[in-house]
Amino acid sequence: MKTPSVLAFERKLDPSDAQFYAVSWADPDKGAVPVTIREKSVRGTISNRLKGSEADPAKLDAKIQSPNLQTVDVATLPMDKDTLKAVFTLRILGGTGTPSACNDVEYQRKLQTLVAEYRNAHGFNELARRYAQNIANGRFLWRNRLASEEVRIEVRHLVDGHVKSTWNFAANQFSLRNFNADSSELKALASVIAEALNNATGYALLEITAFARMGCGQEVYPSQELILDKGKGKKSKTLYAVDGIAAMHSQKIGNALRTIDTWYPEDTEMGPIAVETYGAVTSLGKACRQPKSKKDFYSLLDAWLLKDVALETEQQHFIMAMLIRGGVFGEADKEKE
Repeated sequence: MKTPSVLAFERKLDPSDAQFYAVSWADPDKGAVPVTIREKSVRGTISNRLKGSEADPAKLDAKIQSPNLQTVDVATLPMDKDTLKAVFTLRILGGTGTPSACNDVEYQRKLQTLVAEYRNAHGFNELARRYAQNIANGRFLWRNRLASEEVRIEVRHLVDGHVKSTWNFAANQFSLRNFNADSSELKALASVIAEALNNATGYALLEITAFARMGCGQEVYPSQELILDKGKGKKSKTLYAVDGIAAMHSQKIGNALRTIDTWYPEDTEMGPIAVETYGAVTSLGKACRQPKSKKDFYSLLDAWLLKDVALETEQQHFIMAMLIRGGVFGEADKEKE
């Protein structure tokens, strides 16, 4: 048996974009106002590291006299609202471990047998507990969470358009560094996620609302757009908006929700990282799951399926989290020389 040339999995955690609104912490259910994006023109100063002759006092003085003009997008709360309200939905799909495309029947049969053994032993409970804590701790708010005095998370479980259950969490009571939290509401939320992942065809739908108390008029942080062609006169920072309302990319929310990997072999003091093939942490320019350590996704998957290696439970969790993440994992046929 070998890795098929066509092997793909659909993601099972499917968040929407998060839209931003401004409310009052004292009465967050009334008077919500959309957070909008506006332009601001600023004059910056020279602050980059100088090279060689640029450090000459005369040349530096000349550079400082030349204005560094920039136009940037900015999003702020109004002066009569002190709280950011971020709203998104999360769909948890069933059928975990079943490829959306696979051109090798024997490989798929072996994979589903191993997934069934994992399901019987662990039931996705550990993964669901970690996903649930990343909802409860507000990790998906990113910089908005760090800039807040208080954060409250409200989660509603929707069934047929009706609210079946509601849970409330004080985000600051849940750590961003570990997954040791334990509460009845967290267990209930994790149970819904685990049940959906265990289901062959069903799904669960959650509506998640975060309230972050940041202060009247304070800046908030939606997603920043990646502009590949920066022509002259264009803005140096462009923020993301949906229908004129400041928003956060669904990809950024998904990255936060899957930041559960504490099983990587290197620099474990760094805390959880997002579940990625090679344990990539782009902010540090580092891959925490190097192929030489045999702890990257492909090495572990091949050892488990093709070589019948009994993996540690933690690495089985990682493989299942990667299948939940989804992606294209086939091995291209080698070109003939």
